[in-house]
Amino acid sequence: IIIKRQVFKGKQREILALLSELRYGALQQPGYISGETLVNHYDPCNITVVSTWQTIDDWIRWQESDERSGKEDQLEGLQEGPTNFEIYDLGPPAVQ
Repeated sequence: IIIKRQVFKGKQREILALLSELRYGALQQPGYISGETLVNHYDPCNITVVSTWQTIDDWIRWQESDERSGKEDQLEGLQEGPTNFEIYDLGPPAVQ
């Protein structure tokens, strides 16, 4: 899962603290594998999180959880626009 946020200038520390709390919560979730937070070198208000899950269902359960929703509401208040979620699969696409 690629999660992109454009943060208000001066709010980076606050949002990074909230993202750390979210990662700690994700560590407790079934199916969570790993996560990274990337801050754009040239635009530190552009923050991307790469979150890896065993299955899309594991991610959806976490995304829809009350714990995550509450934090997401806080994060949205520190951003210039909505969070952009992109879902990718590892490897070649499944043949349908």
